[in-house]
Amino acid sequence: MNLPEGYDPRAFEPFAVTVDLAVLTVRAGRLHALLVQRGQEPYAGAWALPGGFVLPRESAGAAARRELAEETGLPGATVAGLHLEQLRTYTEPDRDPRMRVVSVAYTALVPDLPEPRGGGDAAEARWLPYDEVPPLAFDHDLILADARERVGAKLEYTCLATAFCPPEFTLGELREVYETVWGVPLDRPNFRRKVLTTPGFVEAVEGPPRRTGGRGKPAALYRAGEATTLHPPLLRPEGRSA
Repeated sequence: MNLPEGYDPRAFEPFAVTVDLAVLTVRAGRLHALLVQRGQEPYAGAWALPGGFVLPRESAGAAARRELAEETGLPGATVAGLHLEQLRTYTEPDRDPRMRVVSVAYTALVPDLPEPRGGGDAAEARWLPYDEVPPLAFDHDLILADARERVGAKLEYTCLATAFCPPEFTLGELREVYETVWGVPLDRPNFRRKVLTTPGFVEAVEGPPRRTGGRGKPAALYRAGEATTLHPPLLRPEGRSA
């Protein structure tokens, strides 16, 4: 493509574009984040979100999947199948000590991902409990906090929480997913009422109820319903968020 007469791209200061990925999951009743330990400067040895530079002939979405596979060792087919949602673009001038860097961040809340392993310029990759995450490199603390808020909102309007339950689950197990991601306790009777009156959210499983681990009567079993979105939404308690 011919440049317009008089236009000189060298008159503009160059900057780089990166991608960062805030991938969250629920493991053993706790919210976990997928993190990598940086193997290079800046911040060598520090924990960070997976990510890296967008190549000249590459889209941000393609770069996100490439970097996630390279730095965490997750299988290519697994990464290709993830629903990555664009979170925000982070543009603060001094967010990277190397040069002006603009980052496009993506997030996902996904079940059943395998154990990661470090690759590329990541010395190590690991699932870390969200409440044990150390200070992260760059502005990744902010990105991770924004991601938790986004996925918390996603649980309000979609049926995603059922993906973290067994094929047949109790309402208590479903409630624990919400409490884990939102970081707040929920009123049991109110939660039960909202779930059972939301069309298509869950459906009852025929047969005897399953006995719970504690004292009390056996709990009824449910499976995910046919709905993908919640009408009305299942909102967090007013004034309380993760």
